[in-house]
Amino acid sequence: MEISIVVGNNPGAPRTTRVMMEGVGARVIRGPGWKWGKQDGGEGHVGTVRNFESPDEVVVVWDNGTAANYRCSGQYDLRIIDSAPTGVKHEGTMCDTCRQQPIFGIRWKCAECANYDLCSVCYHGDKHHLRHRFYRITTPGSERIFLDTRRKSKKIAIRGIFPGARVVRGVDWQWEDQDGGNGRRGKVQDLQDWSAASPRSAAYIVWDNGSKNLYRVGFEGMADLKVVNDAKGQTVYRDHLPCLGEQGPGHTGPPGLKIGDKVNIDLEIEIVQSLQHGHGGWTDGMYECLNSIGTVVGIDEDHDIVVVYDTGNRWTFNPAVLTKVVTPTNGAGYNETPQQQFAVGDVVQICSDLERIKMLQRGHGEWADGMTPTLGKIGHIQQIYNDNDLKVEVCNTTWTYNPLAVTRLASKDGTMHSATSGERLNALLKKLFETHVSGDVNEELVKSAANGDAQKCEEVLKQSNTAGAGIGPDVNGVFAGHTALQAASQNGHLEVITVLLRFQADVEIEDTDGDRAVHHAAFGDEPGVMQLLAHAGADLNARNKRRQTALHIGVNKGHIGVVKMLLDLGCHPSLQDSEGDTPLHDAISKKRDDMLTLLLDHNADITLTNNNGFNALHHAALRGNPSAMKILLAKLPRPWIVDEKKDDGYTALHLAALNNHVEVAEQLVLNGKANMDLQNVNLQTALHLAVERQHTQIVRLLVREGANLNIADKDGDTPLHEALRHHTLSQLRQLQDVHDVGKLLMGLGTQGSDKKSSASIACFLAGNGADLTIKNKKGQTPLDLCPDPNLCKTLTKCYKEKQSGEMDMGPQCNTNTNNTSTVEECLVCSDAKRDMLFQPCGHVACCNACASRVKKCLICRENVSNRIKIEECMVCSDRKASVLFKPCGHMCACESCSQIMKKCVQCRSHIDLIMPMSVCSGGLGTISEVKSDSEEEAAPKPSTSDAAQGPIMNNGGRDASDIQKLKQQLQDIKEQTMCPVCLDRLKNMIFLCGHGLCQMCGDQMVECPICRKAVEKRILLY
Repeated sequence: MEISIVVGNNPGAPRTTRVMMEGVGARVIRGPGWKWGKQDGGEGHVGTVRNFESPDEVVVVWDNGTAANYRCSGQYDLRIIDSAPTGVKHEGTMCDTCRQQPIFGIRWKCAECANYDLCSVCYHGDKHHLRHRFYRITTPGSERIFLDTRRKSKKIAIRGIFPGARVVRGVDWQWEDQDGGNGRRGKVQDLQDWSAASPRSAAYIVWDNGSKNLYRVGFEGMADLKVVNDAKGQTVYRDHLPCLGEQGPGHTGPPGLKIGDKVNIDLEIEIVQSLQHGHGGWTDGMYECLNSIGTVVGIDEDHDIVVVYDTGNRWTFNPAVLTKVVTPTNGAGYNETPQQQFAVGDVVQICSDLERIKMLQRGHGEWADGMTPTLGKIGHIQQIYNDNDLKVEVCNTTWTYNPLAVTRLASKDGTMHSATSGERLNALLKKLFETHVSGDVNEELVKSAANGDAQKCEEVLKQSNTAGAGIGPDVNGVFAGHTALQAASQNGHLEVITVLLRFQADVEIEDTDGDRAVHHAAFGDEPGVMQLLAHAGADLNARNKRRQTALHIGVNKGHIGVVKMLLDLGCHPSLQDSEGDTPLHDAISKKRDDMLTLLLDHNADITLTNNNGFNALHHAALRGNPSAMKILLAKLPRPWIVDEKKDDGYTALHLAALNNHVEVAEQLVLNGKANMDLQNVNLQTALHLAVERQHTQIVRLLVREGANLNIADKDGDTPLHEALRHHTLSQLRQLQDVHDVGKLLMGLGTQGSDKKSSASIACFLAGNGADLTIKNKKGQTPLDLCPDPNLCKTLTKCYKEKQSGEMDMGPQCNTNTNNTSTVEECLVCSDAKRDMLFQPCGHVACCNACASRVKKCLICRENVSNRIKIEECMVCSDRKASVLFKPCGHMCACESCSQIMKKCVQCRSHIDLIMPMSVCSGGLGTISEVKSDSEEEAAPKPSTSDAAQGPIMNNGGRDASDIQKLKQQLQDIKEQTMCPVCLDRLKNMIFLCGHGLCQMCGDQMVECPICRKAVEKRILLY
């Protein structure tokens, strides 16, 4: 993280899990148990979950300004329409329509499609098939709820603070007169994210006075706005929404404390700090909690207690440090907070949040820049004015503060209210107080380093050494979260760094974000600093809490000098961050071709995949970056990487076709020689995807370059089936005036038009040879899916024109086509395909169901001694076995795999002849002879019986053998170099035991998965 001198309040533990559990900030509508009239404004009106009064009651602020308690246990008064503002997210998921990743809020998973997810916006926006049923997953790890199809479900419109609504300030307004004054109105322009972790939790408002700003609508349960004229949002499937409190962890906590209880801390500070270990920890900002009364607002899954205080800050505590206090509760539950009582001489701490204190100081002495050094510091009260403002001595200066801007730590005698060990606490606070009054001991050093004052730094450090240990600044001391070395590194002060290194500054100290000096040098674009740090022994591959190296930061910031320096210094070019992204992924996202080239020149690994399964080629295709794709293809270490598949079977070409990235697809097909006929897990080719999305330029490209038009997907649909499935009668109008079908086929409309109807695409496919007779698994041909007789005629005309063009080349085309269809069907039932091999004759004459009734071969009339069902190819497992090996008589490989074989993969016998399925079925075909290594170039002629079945072709003997050996060697190399855990990424990390894994898997192991020895050290391979 980049350096900032002012550090704000930081709660002791992440809020995400707690908010996710409590639902604070969720947007809701009335639920099935509603009996409260029109408090919400009516059916479909939206509100925000404010907080939980008890395990059974929740406070909701409706957009119309009404606030009340509702039931969330036993009877459910509320439904959740959007939990994204709470921060709940499903890591590792992506909405397959809008591409949001990860999915925030509720996850909707299709129950009928493999690996297909939607976010709430897309689910209620009718994306994907309405007839498909979905699972609702409210939070990660929660039970999946099976829902009815959306097609039969009721939709209602939701209303409230949506674009177009008129609003005034609401219950949580704290933005002075930005709106022009109380009662002034504004208009909602858009719903936006208040923070990256809380999507759709704010509204962008244009006020009538012309000012514009963003305001909270759900963030941490806050409601800055109230609607006076609501607007319509999207429509939602009401009965598909979860009820608030119905599912997930409960809201009960350990015995003795429950949500809504008032609590305080009456233990010694050392005891509190000790008890906080493992329960969110302790930070300086938590001093405000000592002897202050707070309210329990949450109990997380570890039974730790979430408490909110007057300042609005929320802190997580070990329940052992809290004491329940009995105080009158406010009916509203959240509007009033207890007021701190001050006395002259009290020890207080100034608020450390700059923006908050600036706001609080308005009308209370105002804010001056000279007060900045006092942020977070400790002082004592000199005077209390009539309006309760405080005159505080702090950092050897005196300022006036709003009482809400300070936190009382102790009374003037050094003891705390209800404390049992005032003397010990007094000594502790006195030491702390003296430190802060005289200024932070390390502040001068860090500021001097940040300003580049090398002479001052040296003087300070020499004074420190002269004074003796424990007095004065430490060369590694921290101010505002950073060391002097980190500050100097980011600002590029080489002389200061030299001085600090001379005084033994530690180059590996991390700040709160895990960033070291090398990270700060990358942030500041300081290659000279990077070189200096490297010579001092800094780890250039160190990773911060986001698992980013300095190289990641340099690429993301666009600092080419830093990137070049790091690579020249020998840093690892392909380490992965917490999202699995390598610097290559980041360079592609940032469209920095210069950095991409630089990384590839230093052997960055293209094949490493991120957490979503995308390697660099996939990422370039997904992002639609043609220049990056061109560079990647030119520098591929192995050509077959272009066809690498993700876990869902998508190649880079699939992704380009799906997202209509035409130039990327051209690069892959023309320069990368990508296989256009590869299929994903749904058996769809790139052409299927392009046709489904009506991406006509991609369709034109794939057809022109020779993609197979008749491959069937898992439903048996070809691309032509897919095109006609999207056809409507209205789309045919554009074809009615097209008399020249050839013109349509050549261009698929004009080059400049991207949005043509599915009818045009269907005609284009038919005119280029797409088969009109292929049946899908429901027994439908493409024409069966076409309800328009005129379009059927057009398709038939297109197909016949194509066929007549082929007839001119010779009569053999149709003969082969008819012969193929004839030899495939069973000679007994004529319904099923032939899939039974007779032995000893080796013919294929009938299907599995009819074979048991056949005693003599129907082709040669020889007695059948054995029947063997033809299974899938034993080599590739993608296609059915389709060739017969002689003399062993086994049919165990497809035609493609058989071309490189010299021995049968089933019995290891030498292969003399390879007979295709057409010959075995009694038709015409080409028999291939396989020569042994010892044979001469001239091959002997086959026997008369074999020759009668077709001509002989020499298969190339030694070349085929060499190819097979090379393929086997490649497989052996892959087995030796791939990670044995994920089987996806290359090994680039080894343990001291000698076993290796990839970095992503290795980082998560505490013991070796192979020998079970504890992991003492991880070594990255370059």
